[in-house]
Amino acid sequence: MKDMLSSLFSKKENGIEKLTIEKFNDLEWHDAIIENIVIDRSNPGKKDQIEFFITWYDMTKSIICFNDVRWADLNMNFGVIALESIYSAFAENRECEQVKEYYQKTQGFFNNIDLNYYEIETNSTGSEIKIIAEEVLQINR
Repeated sequence: MKDMLSSLFSKKENGIEKLTIEKFNDLEWHDAIIENIVIDRSNPGKKDQIEFFITWYDMTKSIICFNDVRWADLNMNFGVIALESIYSAFAENRECEQVKEYYQKTQGFFNNIDLNYYEIETNSTGSEIKIIAEEVLQINR
């Protein structure tokens, strides 16, 4: 099913686009607002998903959906009365140190899965969100 969805959304269709590392890195992250974060593990191991509801600087809105999340570190600070704006975000491929470390910790169990590393740093609270996942989609809303 996942392969069918991936091929269906490999190009921008119906407002859904599978983001390559380059496309993820090219998004205008600075000063975009995180409205909400949803973690969905309703079917653990089959549906491990993190969704970020984003309002971009130009006021358009989308959901950045990380699918098949294998690892996440949400080092978040709370209690600040301000919109959660993004300072920066970037992605790297399986050759980065974080993904190599993950492969090593899992003793080769996931080595055949192509994983990428994503990091989001916020302005408002100085939070850092780090994710290792198979794919990320941008869904216009």
